[in-house]
Amino acid sequence: MTCAACPITIKKALSKVDGVSKTEVDFSTKLAVVTFDDAKTNVQALSKATTDVGYPSELKK
Repeated sequence: MTCAACPITIKKALSKVDGVSKTEVDFSTKLAVVTFDDAKTNVQALSKATTDVGYPSELKK
C-alpha cells in the first residue's frame, strides 16, 4: 500500500468475496483483518481478490 486510498480499494475487493462478513484494512501497518465464513470462501480466494486489484497478499498468523 502506497497511499491512503489503497485500503479503500482493498476493502472493496475483499467485501465482494462471498462469505466475507467484515474487513478492516490499516494503511499504517499494511495489514488487513478479514472475518469470513470458511464454508463459503478460503484464504486463497481472499488473496486472489487483493491480487486482482493490484495488491498481492499473504496470510500472516
